[in-house]
Amino acid sequence: MDFLLSEEQRQIVAMVRELAKTRIAPHAARWDAEERFPEELVEIFAEAGLFALPVPEEYGGLGASALTRVLVVEELSKVDASAALLVAVHDLGLTPILVGGSDEQKRRWLPKFATGEWLAAFALTEPGAGSDPGGMVMRARREGDHYVLNGSKIFISNGSIAHGLTVFARTDPDSRGPKGISAFFVEKGTPGFTAVPMQGKLGLHASDTAQLFFEDCRIPAANRLGQEGEGFAIAMKTLDRSRANIAAQALGVAEGAFEYALNYVQERHQFGQPVASFQGVQFMLADMATAIEAARGLTYQAAIRIEEEGKGGARLATANRYSAMAKMFATDVAMRVTTDAVQLLGGYGVMRDYPVERMMRDAKIFQIYEGTNQIQRIVIARSYLGGAKA
Repeated sequence: MDFLLSEEQRQIVAMVRELAKTRIAPHAARWDAEERFPEELVEIFAEAGLFALPVPEEYGGLGASALTRVLVVEELSKVDASAALLVAVHDLGLTPILVGGSDEQKRRWLPKFATGEWLAAFALTEPGAGSDPGGMVMRARREGDHYVLNGSKIFISNGSIAHGLTVFARTDPDSRGPKGISAFFVEKGTPGFTAVPMQGKLGLHASDTAQLFFEDCRIPAANRLGQEGEGFAIAMKTLDRSRANIAAQALGVAEGAFEYALNYVQERHQFGQPVASFQGVQFMLADMATAIEAARGLTYQAAIRIEEEGKGGARLATANRYSAMAKMFATDVAMRVTTDAVQLLGGYGVMRDYPVERMMRDAKIFQIYEGTNQIQRIVIARSYLGGAKA
C-alpha cells in the first residue's frame, strides 16, 4: 500500500528502518533475555525525534499524522516489539492531554514529552477492573485546591519509568459504571505515589510494566483533565486513537516473523531439496502473506480515519469501529503468523537463538492489552447497532 504514502512518510520509514536495523535489532535478544527495560532506548529515540511525533507543533512537537506514527511503530516492531511499545505507550499516555487538557496544561506538559525529557503512561486498569474499566474503585477526593488519590492500578506499561501519567479515579463515590470517573495528571515523585515493576511476563520482556499505588497522594486540582465526571469519555477517546498503534505493532511483528521464516525455508534443506519447495510449506507462506496484507489495509485505514476524526471529517463516527477492527484483526494475524513461523523453523523455532520464538511470545500479549479482542468485537458490533447492548 505504498501508494498511500507521501515522500516525507517514505523518508521517515527509511530512517526508522535503518535505526531499527542498526541500533535495536543487534540487542533485541539480549534485552529480552535480561528482562529489563533498556534505558539506552530513550536516548536513541529522543535523538531520532520519535517522542515528538504525536505532539502538535505549537507545543514543541512534530505534529505527525496518525498514519505516520503507525508506520513508525510498524517498522520498530519488525525487529523488537518491546522497543516499539515504548513509542506507542508514550503516544498513548499523552493523548488524554490532547483530548481533554486545556491549552495551559498542554503548554505546561507537552514540550517535555516532545523532547523525551519526560516519558508518558496511561493508568486505567485496576486489579478488579480490566475489560470493565467502569468497575474501577480507585478514589479521588477533593480537598480545597487539591485532590487526594487512593487506590491502585495494574499492568501499566511504562508505569515505573514514566515521568507523567494520566490516572483515572472515581470522584463521585456514589457513582457506578462509567459515570463519576475523572482524569488526572500525576507526576513521578509525587508523595504518596509508588510504582513497582512487575516481573515474569510471557513476552515483551524489555518493556516496563508496573503496578501503581496511591496512598493519600495529593495533586493540584489544576492537574485534572477536563471536568469532573469526564474521565471515562477521555479514556475511551484515547483508546479509540491508540489502538491503531497496537495494530501496527502486531503488523510489524507478523512481518518480521514472516520475513525470517521465508528466508529460513529457502535455505533449509530436507529430503534433498529446499523446504520451500514443498507445497504444504508454500500454502502456509501464502496464507501468512495474505493475512499480513489484509491486516495492513485495516491498520492504515484505521489511522487515516483517526486523522480525519481529529480534523472533524465526515467519517467521524467510524474511527472507533476501524480502530477496533484493526486491533482485533492484526493481533489475531500476528498470533497466527508467528505460530506458523515457529512451525516452519521446526525444532529451531522454539529456541531463543532464533527470533520467532520471542515474536510468538510477544504476539500473544497483543490480543489482550488495550482491550481484549473479545471486547473489540463488542465495540465493532455496537458501532453497527447504534450502541445497542450486545
